[in-house]
Amino acid sequence: MSEHSSVVLLDRSSPLPLWAQLLADLRRRLEKGELDESFPGELELAESYGVSRNTVREAVRRLRAEGTVVAERGRRPRVVREILQPIGAFYSLFDTVRAAGLEQRSIVRSLERRRDAAAESKLGLGAAATVVFLERVRLADGEPFALDRVWMPDELGVSLFGAELETRGLYDELAARSGARLTGGEERLRAVVPPEPDAELLGLQPGGAALAIERLGRIGERAVEWRRTLVRGDRFCVLAELAVAGPAGRGALETVSASISVRPAPASETEPTRAASSRSVSGRSPG
Repeated sequence: MSEHSSVVLLDRSSPLPLWAQLLADLRRRLEKGELDESFPGELELAESYGVSRNTVREAVRRLRAEGTVVAERGRRPRVVREILQPIGAFYSLFDTVRAAGLEQRSIVRSLERRRDAAAESKLGLGAAATVVFLERVRLADGEPFALDRVWMPDELGVSLFGAELETRGLYDELAARSGARLTGGEERLRAVVPPEPDAELLGLQPGGAALAIERLGRIGERAVEWRRTLVRGDRFCVLAELAVAGPAGRGALETVSASISVRPAPASETEPTRAASSRSVSGRSPG
């Protein structure tokens, strides 16, 4: 047990339940980064702390509930690995998932040319214009993470036919095949309960929460991407750093930076979130 040797002996005379003492020590070790590479299994924790497996289960259940670890039946617990994506530049879900140390893969459900009045309007196209539509289920470590739908003008989107969109990012493929790179745009985020067909594709239970992300991407002043993405609410987090505006710290709060984080899929669903956020981004896309 050398890799997990810094355990604290639990005090059986304490009024604090053993599971609460174990939880506190696991949090301590997690904060120190001791368990980042490998979180102990149930039996290993029971042996090293000298407690029952029921005690271990209760402590790990609390860690699961707060999103610190993921523990699925028959699988070793995993520490949640989050990455932060600063506001102010385009981010790619592909890069976000990969940076979190998770395997990224997509299931392409549709890639076709079509007429779509809503997309034509969003992209500022003529009434008779054709767009290229792409729909993918995004996976992180083999688990559904997001349902991604993208519309592009026909002359740009056709470069995606034959592209490797299962294991590569859309922006990378677009740049490699057409030379096009998005330079700006805006994005709106809001909490939703997805319709049943979408929830099923995401692996959500009925009533499970998702974050709806709508992006309008531009090259210069021209809109070239309309994207609507549903991300599982239990796997995506938006974080903003605030500071007080004005001299000597007086005045209203203003946003200094914001970021997103991705986590492995939990074993159970969380409650729907009733919050909304919108933001604008500019700068070169990382792909």
